[in-house]
Amino acid sequence: MPDGAAGEPSANALASLARRLRALWRVARACLQLLYGLLLVALRIGRDTPALHRLQARRWSAGLLRAMGVRLVVHGLPRPGAKLLVANHVSWLDIPAISAVEGARFVSKVEVKNWPLFGKLADASDTLYLTRERPRDALRVVHQMAEALQAGDTLAVFPEGTTADGVELLPFHANLLQAAIATETPVQPVALRYFDAEHAASPAVRFVGETTLAQSVWRIACARRLGVQVSFLPARSVRSADRRRLAQTLRADIDAALAARRGDGRA
Repeated sequence: MPDGAAGEPSANALASLARRLRALWRVARACLQLLYGLLLVALRIGRDTPALHRLQARRWSAGLLRAMGVRLVVHGLPRPGAKLLVANHVSWLDIPAISAVEGARFVSKVEVKNWPLFGKLADASDTLYLTRERPRDALRVVHQMAEALQAGDTLAVFPEGTTADGVELLPFHANLLQAAIATETPVQPVALRYFDAEHAASPAVRFVGETTLAQSVWRIACARRLGVQVSFLPARSVRSADRRRLAQTLRADIDAALAARRGDGRA
């Protein structure tokens, strides 16, 4: 009987069903991982040393990537000690992708506090929240960042201020870099690139426009052989640096790294 005959599912229909079932399985695993994270927070909050807390965060973040079917590829190493990580911003997945390698406190938009489950975990990770609609709020956050860097913490920021398409970088805002300059803390650029079976820069992770968190999770779960490449680039000294020029330099570092990886087609 020919393919597509009445009463027989086509190969395309079977493949689509298998893809949906796989996506549902990934979402279910991710939900369990989120609940496990909340349980860890409830049982261990206030009991773990900072080093153990960072280790738990790395393990949990790596587990979330695995649950969503995302392969982690790391190039380079995080600089030891206190530092400010500066990364391009593509997706909500950027945070677990970096956290799976280096325990860091993130600066995020205040709306993240209201995300289901994620908000509780962000609070437990000592996230610093920025209200973007209030221009003067950046000064408050810069002071908090400076205190954290002086205490030896690693912080991570996304100076584009919002997510981009993973191909073209947006301009880098320089305000938050002032915390590293004021404390003379090294700044390390991090290039994030998502790839899949068909694309050097996967469209499945794009979290732009009117895309909701639920829509983004589903698209990621449906992707074939999705991976994230986290490239830690050489750190930059900030001694006597101008923050705007530093922002341009960091953007150029990340842009060059992304272009090189896309060009050679390697993971």
